[in-house]
Amino acid sequence: MTSPQAPPALRLRRIYEVAPRDLDRAGTVSTEVRRELLALGMSPDVVRRASVVCFEGEMNMVLYSEGGRIILLVKEDRVELLFSDRGPGIADVDLASQPGYSTAPDWARELGFGAGLGITNMEQNSDLFKIRSRVGKGTVVRATILLGVPFF
Repeated sequence: MTSPQAPPALRLRRIYEVAPRDLDRAGTVSTEVRRELLALGMSPDVVRRASVVCFEGEMNMVLYSEGGRIILLVKEDRVELLFSDRGPGIADVDLASQPGYSTAPDWARELGFGAGLGITNMEQNSDLFKIRSRVGKGTVVRATILLGVPFF
């Protein structure tokens, strides 16, 4: 009989607040996540992938939600980014996940946003990716980047 394995040890946990439509600060969370991962000695590939995921999620929150938070979890075997926002939610997650699909308002498009690649980029740079959304309530996204087998 084998004993159950303990969950991977938590190495780092950070919580970042994201304000709606605050384009002056948009991107600061992804910059901080990048800094934290570099300080932990993560590989350049993991740092790049996590930075892309975080930036795209952060921008979606800034542009489309009423604000929320991003949680960075670094465990022995993975980096997890959890995004939770208050807002309109996503009526059709499958449609919103298609490359090129965008509901960006005109003001965002005028600033160069709204190409419809945010969710696609998040998913492509994650090993595990899940979106849950409720219309009128908000959206939760979990993006996981696996680090491989840890050496101890």
